[in-house]
Amino acid sequence: MITVKICGLSSESVVESAIESGADRVGFVLVDSSPRFVPFQRAQALIRHAEALGAEPWVVAAYSIAGGPHVPWLDQLVDETPEIAAVQLHGKETPADVAAFVKRHTLVPVVKAFGVSTRADLARAEKYEAADAFLFDARPPAGAARGGGFGKAFDWSILKGFRVHDHEDWTLSGGLTPENVAEAIRVSGAAQVDVSSGVESGPGVKDTAKVKAFIKAAKAAG
Repeated sequence: MITVKICGLSSESVVESAIESGADRVGFVLVDSSPRFVPFQRAQALIRHAEALGAEPWVVAAYSIAGGPHVPWLDQLVDETPEIAAVQLHGKETPADVAAFVKRHTLVPVVKAFGVSTRADLARAEKYEAADAFLFDARPPAGAARGGGFGKAFDWSILKGFRVHDHEDWTLSGGLTPENVAEAIRVSGAAQVDVSSGVESGPGVKDTAKVKAFIKAAKAAG
């Protein structure tokens, strides 16, 4: 069974459409440099709406004291929104940053995202023992203001058979589309996939037909 996350949603209607099409998870981006950015109150309303419809709402943020974008209200959102199913940290967080975040929010799974291009890049995950799971995306372009959402793919085969900490799971992201997701699952062995720009008609604008096609192709591949 393949678990599908549609990320970067910003309206109730798109959330409803994604869930009706079979999405298991929906993601809300809190990074203000992203065309998919949603502010505090909007994010909270969408999270609650998604949870009421039976999907897992994830929040995607860059939360780092070591540099990069910072969401000053992320802690407040997590504390005040128990409907959040997971927090995906997509910034320049160090292992200590992640451990501190996990310690503050013990009831919410924390997913650490990495940009990768080679098998050697995966070794970084070993240092993040506090993380509950991982997401692997393509490396962002040089000088990028955010950690993901660029629609770039990487060599999926580097993930085949990959395990970390024996109990950790991981999600495949980066450059996935309705046309290539089945091949990506086959090559990588992923049980969980995440898509954003690959199901859009423009930056931040989800295409209902592409969302449906993506979910159908991913589920069939599983």
